[in-house]
Formats: sequence, C-alpha cells, structure tokens
Amino acid sequence: MNPVPFIHQLLKNPISGPGIEARSFEIIDREAPGRCGFPADQWEIVRRMIHTTGDIGLASLVRFSPDAIASGIAALRRGAAIYADSNMIRSGLSLARLRGVNPGYAPERITCHVADRDVAGEAAAQGLPRSLFAIRKAKPLLHGGIAVFGNAPVALLELNRMIIEEGIRPALVIGMPVGFVHVVESKEELATLGIPFVGIEGRRGGSTLAVATLHALCTLATQSEKEGGEKH
Repeated sequence: MNPVPFIHQLLKNPISGPGIEARSFEIIDREAPGRCGFPADQWEIVRRMIHTTGDIGLASLVRFSPDAIASGIAALRRGAAIYADSNMIRSGLSLARLRGVNPGYAPERITCHVADRDVAGEAAAQGLPRSLFAIRKAKPLLHGGIAVFGNAPVALLELNRMIIEEGIRPALVIGMPVGFVHVVESKEELATLGIPFVGIEGRRGGSTLAVATLHALCTLATQSEKEGGEKH
C-alpha cells in the first residue's frame, strides 16, 4: 500500500503563505512566554529572527543597544544608504519593504563591494580578506548609514577601527557575522563603541538573520508611522 503524501492534508485544509507566517508567529509567541523578556519593539525583531531559524533558543543571544531601534527607524525613513558585507544580503533585502518606509529606496542605495575587481585585486596583492578592502571602499556611505554584517567579521573589525580612529558614526550596525575566527572579538568590540547596534553574541549569525533584522525594522517603521497618523 502506497503512503498518502502529506501535501494532501494541506490541499484539504488550504492556508496561504501569509496565513502560514501568521500561524508561525502565534506558535513562537506561545512557546516564548513573556516575549523572552524583550520589550514589544525588540520582540518584533527577535521573533522574526526566530522565525528565520526555527530556534527559540536564539533569543538568549540577541543584543540591542538602547538606541538601536529608534536610530534605525530614523535612518530608514530618511533613506539612509545601506552597506552589506555580502551580495547574499544585498540580494535578500526586499526593496518593497524598504520602499514601504521610504519610497526613494532603489537598488543603488544598497551597496556591496566585496566582488568588485579592484577590491579583489588589492586583497590578492596584500594577502588579506576582500571584505576589508570592500568596506574601506564604502567609507563615504558609512557615516549616517546602515551597515549590515552577516558574514565578514574582518569587515566589522575594520568598521570598528573607523569608528574609533576616524570618527565614523553609522546610524545603525547590524552586527551578525558568523564563524570561528575573529567573530566573537568583532561583536564584543562593537558593543563597547557607543554606536546603535543589533547583534548576536558568540559565533552564530549569518546573512538570513541580518536580512530578517532589517526587514523587521522596516515593519516597526511602518507600524509606528501608521500609529502616529492615527493619533493625529
């Protein structure tokens, strides 16, 4: 006797993509009582990260600076430049979500230089990671911009140096590089610099989490704008 494929259960009880997402969030809220101690705005971001990974335990590693959400929303509303440490992040960010906050967002407002020929050439010549020279090339975008890291701890370390030595002040740093070398150090240093940031402690991170964080921030920005409009 052939087994009955499980997909038939879905076909008998249809549910849309948005419906599945809403049900997922209901499950997360049920299995994470008290929002894991996060205030409502931070929980919007943490919950999206949990949804991305399927791991409620991730909540214990997420860290916010006190001004991260307010500064990030303000930056999105003014259409701040976004620097991504990988083209995976650049491709994963939704222009529709960004334009929901600021209609002026366009592909050229999201920059990644890691695959640029001059960056690759310099990295090969000096025997250092491309991410280092990529973020140096992006320096004009970083002051007042949003810097998103899901892959390259060396790039985050170089941004930290720019903050300390050159006075660069990003509006928000999403600091979630993943891996085993220089990862923990890059995140720990960032947390000491007085810059608005959202990060993940330890070795965990990745492009999907970084993208989820910025998307959740877009949701918060549009929600707060609607609430402000209703009050008026």
